[in-house]
Amino acid sequence: MEVDQSSQPTHGFEYDLFVIGGGSGGISAARYAAEAGKKVALADFVQPSPAGTKWGLGGTCVNVGCIPKKMMHYAATLAEARKDQELSGWVPDMNQTHDWNKMVKNVQMHIKGLNWGYKSDMMKLKVKYYNSYATFADPHTISLDNGKGKVETVTADKIVIATGGRPSYPGIPGDKEFGITSDDMFSLKAAPGRTLVVGASYVALECAGFLAALGYDTTVMVRSIFLRGFDQDMANRIAAFMADSHTKFIRSATPSKLERPNPDGPIKVTYSQEGVEKVEEYDTVLFAMGRYALTAGLNLEAAGVTAEKNGKFKVSDTEQTNVPHIYAIGDVIYGQLELTPVAIKAGALLSQRLFAGATAKMDYKGVPTTVFTPLEYGCCGLTEEEAQASLGDKLSTYHIQFQPLEWQYNKMRPDSHNCYVKTLVNKDTGLVVGFHICAPNAGEITQGLAIAMKCGMTKEQLDSCVGIHPTTAEDCIGLSQTKEENPDAEKGGC
Repeated sequence: MEVDQSSQPTHGFEYDLFVIGGGSGGISAARYAAEAGKKVALADFVQPSPAGTKWGLGGTCVNVGCIPKKMMHYAATLAEARKDQELSGWVPDMNQTHDWNKMVKNVQMHIKGLNWGYKSDMMKLKVKYYNSYATFADPHTISLDNGKGKVETVTADKIVIATGGRPSYPGIPGDKEFGITSDDMFSLKAAPGRTLVVGASYVALECAGFLAALGYDTTVMVRSIFLRGFDQDMANRIAAFMADSHTKFIRSATPSKLERPNPDGPIKVTYSQEGVEKVEEYDTVLFAMGRYALTAGLNLEAAGVTAEKNGKFKVSDTEQTNVPHIYAIGDVIYGQLELTPVAIKAGALLSQRLFAGATAKMDYKGVPTTVFTPLEYGCCGLTEEEAQASLGDKLSTYHIQFQPLEWQYNKMRPDSHNCYVKTLVNKDTGLVVGFHICAPNAGEITQGLAIAMKCGMTKEQLDSCVGIHPTTAEDCIGLSQTKEENPDAEKGGC
C-alpha cells in the first residue's frame, strides 16, 4: 500500500509516532499508523545474549520464540511418528540419528527471510527504521545510539514502548558463563548433547520436549510446580506424558552453581534436592525460568514514565502509561498476557484509535493460547482453579479422556498417553467459562472454540453442533460426564 507522507506533521515534532521496539507489537503499531498516513519511525536494537547470540528485526517471536520453536516442535513430531510409520507399512530407519545442523540451518534461513520481509514492509510503508538503541532524552525526545559511535536525537508527538522481554538467569555462579537460554537454543552451532533444562515454564517444557524427541538425553530440573499460571490438572498431565516419552525429571531441586573444569569438557551442575547437595554433568544447560521486561535501559526518568518493580507498566484501558502521550504494548504491560498475537492486536488497535478515528479497545480477557509440548495443550478462559474460586458449587467440569484414531497403529502407549478435554461451565448461566485440551493439534482446535467462547457460547450450544468424525475435535462436543461426579472419565464407543 502506497502512503503519502510528504506533508510534515503540524505539531512541531519530527514524527507523529515513534515506536521503541521492533517486535510483533511495535511493528504492528508502526504499520497501522503509517497506513493512516502518519509520519512514523521505529527503533530496534538487539543486545547480544551473554552467549553472544543476536538477531534481526522481528522481535522474540520471529527470531528466538514462536517461529523456531514451532519448527523444531514439528521436527520432533516427525521423529515421534516413525513408530506409526513402521506399523502403517513404511520402512523408516529407526536407528537414524538427528542432524541438528541441518535443522538449524533451515530454521535460520526461514527466520532471515522474515527479517527481510519486515524491513521491506517498513520501507514500503515509508516507516523510518533505526537500527539503534533508543532511550528517552525528555518526554518527546528519543536518543538513538547505533553502537558504532553515531548518536542522534529525534522528536515525536506520541511514543510507544514495545521493547518486550528477555529470559532470566538464576543469578548463581557460572550461569551466564556456561549456561544458555532460549535466546541461544534455536541457533546453536552444535547439537546440544546431554541437556539439562532448568525450569518448568512453557519454554522449558517445550524445549525439553523437542530435544528428547530428537534423540538428545534431556533432563528437566523442576523447583516446584509445572506451568505456573496454567491449569494444574493439564500441566501435570503434560509432565506425565513427557516422563513416559524419554524426558527425565529432577523434582524439588534448584541449581547452586555451574562449573566447567575442562574447557572442552562437560558442565558440572551442583544442585540441592530436598536439602541434599548433588552434582551431575551435562553438555548443555538451558535456563528457562521466566522472562523480565526489557525496560531498565530506557532512561524512563527523563520522560517521567513510572515502571513497577518488575520493569513493567501499569497502563489504562487504552494502553497509556502515566505520561499521556507515551503508550506501552505487549510484554511490558503489567499483569497482562505475554503472547505475540496479543501484542499485534493491541498495537493495531492503538494506532487505529490514535490516527484513524477508531474506538475499539484491546480485550485481554478470554485470549486462547497453546503450549507446544509433545502432547500439545490448548486453553481459553478460566483455569479449573480459577473457576472453582469464583464459582464454587456453581461449577460443572465436563470432561473425557480418549485416544485419537491416528494413535491406534501403536497400541503399546502407556496409560499417561491419553488425550483429555474439559469444558468449565457456569451452572447458573450455562456459559462455557473455560476450555482445556491436551491432544495433537490442540492449537488448531482451541482457536475455533475460542471464537465461539468470544461470542458467549453455552454448553447447550456447543453440544448442539455436529462433530466431524473421526477427528480429535469432535471429542469436545457432547461431553456428558462431570469431573465432580466421575473423576476418571473414559470414552466409550466410537
